[in-house]
Amino acid sequence: MTAPVVIFAVGNPSRGDDAIGPECCARLEQWLANQGLAERFELIEDFQLQIEHALDLQSRQLALFIDAGARTPGPFTFRRIAPATGAACTTHELPPEAVLQVYVQTEGELPPPAFVLCIRGEDFELGEPISALAEGNLQSAFELLARLCCQPSLATWEDASLAIAV
Repeated sequence: MTAPVVIFAVGNPSRGDDAIGPECCARLEQWLANQGLAERFELIEDFQLQIEHALDLQSRQLALFIDAGARTPGPFTFRRIAPATGAACTTHELPPEAVLQVYVQTEGELPPPAFVLCIRGEDFELGEPISALAEGNLQSAFELLARLCCQPSLATWEDASLAIAV
């Protein structure tokens, strides 16, 4: 049985604040298990998004992409996204909107409603740990993520994205 919500956590654990996505995924996995919610979510962690991730959107009610951002307004942004062509120079690196577009092209239908949680980071150097600033931003974002996972519905997630945008 396919979980109704898929969450992609993107980042490289070896590159400082780029580890925000994988770290968030690890915390979320533990939190979902403790809350008895794990079966409602599929967590997918990867270094970067690829066209194959479009297949992971099949039969979902919601999708969430979690990543770190160097110029993201702090501590994080949360917004709904739509299919769009990507600006990547290879097929091995895609923005979330391009993954949604691949889904449209391969499946011939709209993807599930999708959102991006982008958490601000400041230091992305190889071999560095997550910075103190990024850790605080991750904690703030995780509070929102926990609320979203308690009520995984389009209306709740859209309301949250509108509230944060204000």
